[in-house]
Amino acid sequence: MLQAKIGVSYKIVSIHLPAESQRHLSNLGVKVGTSFKLVSKTTSSAILMLKSSRLAFDKSILEKIDVVEETVDRQALPLSELKVGEFAYVDGIFALAETKRRLMDMGLTRHTKIYLRKVAPLGDPIEISLRGYELTLRKSEAQMISVVKVSEEEGHD
Repeated sequence: MLQAKIGVSYKIVSIHLPAESQRHLSNLGVKVGTSFKLVSKTTSSAILMLKSSRLAFDKSILEKIDVVEETVDRQALPLSELKVGEFAYVDGIFALAETKRRLMDMGLTRHTKIYLRKVAPLGDPIEISLRGYELTLRKSEAQMISVVKVSEEEGHD
């Protein structure tokens, strides 16, 4: 969130803080899916406008919150259409119950940041990085996972 621009609408896609801190932020209205605008910022802090509240956070909190710019052109696409080297957030899994459960058990849950590392020469399977590990999926599985691409600077923490 440290690269966010003043006056632009953003949406929170993930928060990398302990559960207790996330609960506290949630009570303030700061949670995944929330929209806000950046009112002002310095190198070590920022003030967010969230609904009708102004909230100030320092760098230690801001660098743990991932956001994407709210624009109409942020379309969801199947994971299988992502290109090598691109970052995305999981938007949803559209599979039957047992397949969906298995994919979620492997860490593919909504708002999880992923990075497409490799695609086999014939396009199947693909290898992604998420939550600190690599996962290989069949193309047929990747087609059931909806993702929202993020730009290069949003992808790097």
